[in-house]
Amino acid sequence: MTNWFDRIKKYYDAGLWTEKMVGNAVTKKKITADQYKKITGDDYNK
Repeated sequence: MTNWFDRIKKYYDAGLWTEKMVGNAVTKKKITADQYKKITGDDYNK
């Protein structure tokens, strides 16, 4: 099973993903809004 949180955090921290891309992962239910905040430091706003 894929650990989406770890994978997305790695990509975001490396500058490969934008906040919008991380937000899309929330929309697609790969991560939660709380995990979005842990990755980006910002609250998730739809």
